[in-house]
Amino acid sequence: MEPSLLTSASRHPVPTQAVPAAARPLIELRGLHKSFGAQQVLRGVDLSVRRGEALVILGASGGGKSVILKHCIGLLKPDAGEVRVDSRVISSPATTDLAAIHRRMGMLFQGAALFDSMNAGENVIFAVREHDRSLTPAQLREIMVRNLALVNLKPDIAGKMPSELSGGMKKRLGLARALALKPEILLYDEPTTGLDPVTSEIINDLILHMQHKLGMTSIIVTHDLTSAFKIADRIAFLYEGRIIFTGTPEELRTCDDPRVREFVGA
Repeated sequence: MEPSLLTSASRHPVPTQAVPAAARPLIELRGLHKSFGAQQVLRGVDLSVRRGEALVILGASGGGKSVILKHCIGLLKPDAGEVRVDSRVISSPATTDLAAIHRRMGMLFQGAALFDSMNAGENVIFAVREHDRSLTPAQLREIMVRNLALVNLKPDIAGKMPSELSGGMKKRLGLARALALKPEILLYDEPTTGLDPVTSEIINDLILHMQHKLGMTSIIVTHDLTSAFKIADRIAFLYEGRIIFTGTPEELRTCDDPRVREFVGA
């Protein structure tokens, strides 16, 4: 090889290999701050969510867990810090095309947030119909029946109004609606709140089923320790507006931070 080529090569380091997409966090929160008037809710939240994992955000009621969830989906903008989904910043006021991000996400709201004026079947296919007006009634019914089956609800529930359903059935129906667009990411806001222990177990089992069957990335906000220990791959503990612990359920059980121990012990 000519000396000039050797010299040229020595001047340029070998470029670093790009990090594979599968190895990057799917969702990242960096230095997130959020206040509502004089109330400071988030005080510098840092959190990464890996692809395909079930991450539980644990903490006291009213501590800001749901506020984190709403930042992840772009419903709220931070006062400082940023939110990235698949390395793309979605937290800037200048961010456009949030619809493309929303299409990759489904959300089960705390109270299910069903439309009272629509029957169960209409609730399930609402987002699908909004995104694709070309679907025929037969195709919409097929989607509705398939998603009801995913959450162990029979097609004959389709004509019932939300007011006719139990709390557990409303939660499952909300989950069927969240799944209708086949999201990559599923967000759960207090999925077992207000439910009896038996129904809570049904919801926990459904979350695990969605995780294992569909391979979704899930973020679950809860203050229910039983639920957290059952469904989580990792747990993040929110305390006074900051994440003070992240680890496996077993690591949470043995954590020696007195703030964590007080919550787990209680």
